[in-house]
Amino acid sequence: MKVYRMQKGVVLVGKAWEVRAKLKEYGRTFRYVKDWISEP
Repeated sequence: MKVYRMQKGVVLVGKAWEVRAKLKEYGRTFRYVKDWISEP
């Protein structure tokens, strides 16, 4: 599972179940992608 934070978005690479689990995990912390990519 790899997560790439880019300037305008996020790229998740992995198996479908890994990506879904990671999105759920990050969904608890960040409401919007903009919040996720703006964090240092």
